[in-house]
Amino acid sequence: MLPTIVFAQFACTSLWFAGNAVLPDLLRDARLRGLTLGAAVSAVQLGFIVGTLVFGLLRLADRLAPARLFLLCAVAGSLTNAALLLPDATPALVLGLRFGTGLCLAGIYPVGMKIAADYYENGLGRALGYLVGALVLGTALPHLLRLLAAGWAWQAVVLATSGLALAGGLLLWARVPNGPFRRPAARLDASAVWTVFGHRPFRQAALGYFGHMWELYTFWAFVPLLLATHAQLHPAAGAYGPGWAFGLIAAGAPACVAGGYLARRLGSLRTARLALAVSGACCLLSPLLLALPRPAFVGAVLVWGMAVVADSPQFSALVAQRAPAGTTGTALTLVTCLGFALTIVSLQSFAALQGHVAARYLFLLLVPGPVLGLLATRRPALDAAAGQPRNFA
Repeated sequence: MLPTIVFAQFACTSLWFAGNAVLPDLLRDARLRGLTLGAAVSAVQLGFIVGTLVFGLLRLADRLAPARLFLLCAVAGSLTNAALLLPDATPALVLGLRFGTGLCLAGIYPVGMKIAADYYENGLGRALGYLVGALVLGTALPHLLRLLAAGWAWQAVVLATSGLALAGGLLLWARVPNGPFRRPAARLDASAVWTVFGHRPFRQAALGYFGHMWELYTFWAFVPLLLATHAQLHPAAGAYGPGWAFGLIAAGAPACVAGGYLARRLGSLRTARLALAVSGACCLLSPLLLALPRPAFVGAVLVWGMAVVADSPQFSALVAQRAPAGTTGTALTLVTCLGFALTIVSLQSFAALQGHVAARYLFLLLVPGPVLGLLATRRPALDAAAGQPRNFA
């Protein structure tokens, strides 16, 4: 089942990131004054946060067949994405459609992880390594499209991503029935939210995930700034093209997969902490990394790009494993919601400091995330909870 789940996850999350690649052309061609690219991208993030919050509170991923929920959200997401082609678009319509796409993604990304948890109870770290690797490739895709799709009309990109998402949803629904480890919730129970976060091992795993999320999306968003800053400090080496940004972000995909296999030996907790420590060290040493010559700098940032996301599937595995029985979907959805809400705080804080702090020191803002994650997961409760195995991979 894993290749089907991975492809469906990548195909449907392309709505999230690949759609952003056409927004500058859409805004230009439709002459939408007063609407910025940043506002359109933020609308997707906000829709995703609202969607995961609603899905989590209603416990939809635990109460409904997850493949059916995935399909419904994939169909709706492909339609909201394709609706960008409507004539006479207004800024309010574009923002509403992007918000709607974010809502639909709330039933795709965390629900895909829930489906993996239903099939791979004893190999979840490895399975989620492949899933998050697919998401990483989706994140890097806009940088690749800038190179490969320069001669295409932007409308073709919209139709292609909508069609890809629809195909992914249909494929998963047709080929992936309910998993053998699924524990459906019998009824709506609002107290389940408090039950989940009242469980100490789960809470520690969630805090580790939050620390990781503080760093991840801000690093991805500002990789071009990191490269531009190095180019300014070393003008003789020349500028970096968009292919560099794609490569540094996409390197996280094989790192997620490799981390899944490493977790089979070390366990998800130790693997996640190792990756978080490496990326945290890169944050702390970022002013020194920018002083390195290009070959050494590229090598160091490549390690950073791999470590910054390699812990993500392992923290998700810990969250799923440490959730009380029957709440896995709710737990993953709520933690994802709060984690993405934290990315907005991190992104906005970084952007606000750009005009006041030299670019070479900006990435020090990311240090608190890994520090918090390492402190939250340092105690043995995560690794020795009653009745739980030590190795979750």
